[in-house]
Amino acid sequence: MTGATRPVCVLVGAPGSGKTTVGQALAARLGLEFRDTDLDIERMAGKPIPEIFVDEGEAHFRTLERAAVAAALASCSGVLALGGGAVLAEETRAALVGHTVVHLSVELPDAVKRVGLGAGRPLLAINPRATLKHLLDQRRPLYAEVATHTVATDGRAPEELAAEIAGLLKP
Repeated sequence: MTGATRPVCVLVGAPGSGKTTVGQALAARLGLEFRDTDLDIERMAGKPIPEIFVDEGEAHFRTLERAAVAAALASCSGVLALGGGAVLAEETRAALVGHTVVHLSVELPDAVKRVGLGAGRPLLAINPRATLKHLLDQRRPLYAEVATHTVATDGRAPEELAAEIAGLLKP
């Protein structure tokens, strides 16, 4: 795999951690492309993620997600954001070994403020606060497992976070 295309940085984190917003700011700061595997999945499926969950179910979505992450890790040379649940797949966690992975950590109050009442987020459709707390508790150890760096996002502006991450990426 010598000479293979690799992301400069892979962002992981819970819903509301700022993967897309911070990722776009970081990519702009570094002059690189920004890629979000959730958008890749929507393009591949020809429909929004909530519709995939309703029409085909979460298991089908996770299959699409594993394929999208594998493809993006092999072809993205910029900043790559993974969906919040991508780290649930053991093969995805294994594929992240050797990559620079930044976990954008967020605590429940900020996550709730940022995701609102879960519009467009199928896993948060019922009782978003309790579900989000469960997702944070369940996934935090997995984010920590794959992370090269962890950056707390609570109460911070995307530009400030992008500057901090850019500093972490310098050799």
